[in-house]
Amino acid sequence: MTYDPSLRVLTVLELLQAREEVTGAELARRLEVSPRTVQRYVMKLQDLGIPVEGKRGVGGAYRLKPGFRLPPLMFTGEEALSLALGLRALRQLGLHTLAPAAEAASAKLTRTLPHSLREEVQALEKAVQLDDSPWVVSTDAATLATLLRAVRASQVAEFAYTSNQGAVTRRQVNVYRVMHVDGRWYAVGWCQLRQEVRSFRLDRIRELALLEETFTPPQDFDALAYIRSHACHAPSYEVSVWLAAPPATLRGAVSVWHTDLRAEGEGTRLTCQRENLASFAAFLLGVGVDFRVDSPPELREVFRTLTRRCAAAGAYTDSD
Repeated sequence: MTYDPSLRVLTVLELLQAREEVTGAELARRLEVSPRTVQRYVMKLQDLGIPVEGKRGVGGAYRLKPGFRLPPLMFTGEEALSLALGLRALRQLGLHTLAPAAEAASAKLTRTLPHSLREEVQALEKAVQLDDSPWVVSTDAATLATLLRAVRASQVAEFAYTSNQGAVTRRQVNVYRVMHVDGRWYAVGWCQLRQEVRSFRLDRIRELALLEETFTPPQDFDALAYIRSHACHAPSYEVSVWLAAPPATLRGAVSVWHTDLRAEGEGTRLTCQRENLASFAAFLLGVGVDFRVDSPPELREVFRTLTRRCAAAGAYTDSD
């Protein structure tokens, strides 16, 4: 995502307010820009009348003039903790490109809190670790923001869309809703090309623009119900697998889409619906625990084929 330079300038201000002194190298690392660019941001703040003191050279340290503060915001303890967790969880929604904005918001939050509450939030940030789920697909925050504007203004969105098969088509869509389901962001609306309601994965959208044309959205449209019934092709196989690990160990490593996990004995019963058994077999091998396939027979045949291929590959390697 390409950020407006003014956003990064404001981020520098927030970081300076959060610390007594910050080096140019640290600002450059957090904002993912060069030290010379940081120097330009600092000079811009000074031009705007913000009392930034320090060396202007590349890598110099900067600070705000003692006593300078923006008017504070007030948060309750629960509000502050929820905001801190929300900022940490952005990557769980595939919004990695919002990292600079999240960094600025986190600095602003810390600055506005009273000392005791600030210590609680800082302790939370050090103690909580959120692992990226393997099922989360990274999404461009600019694409998300543009589609949200399309929903708010009921403007037709035009974009290039790549299908599951790799075909690219131009679409004009009346976007009704934007939503996050099972690690992916979707836009749902009336596709003027197909003349029906369709869903579109945001990570497959390119060359997005909003047109002057507007539309009247339907009332009480249930995008989640549509996604659940239409986002995937009708699955061909009912899968039942026992894995030698408790459900708590598997959550986060197993997609919850059309998948059920329940404790069984000392392990977990996984039931789901899948169309592509070869990719599901590869997934099971990658989970890293022992398992037993109970159904369908076609999945066991896939594993027999993989066994033969692995044996052949092993024999070829040994002959070298």
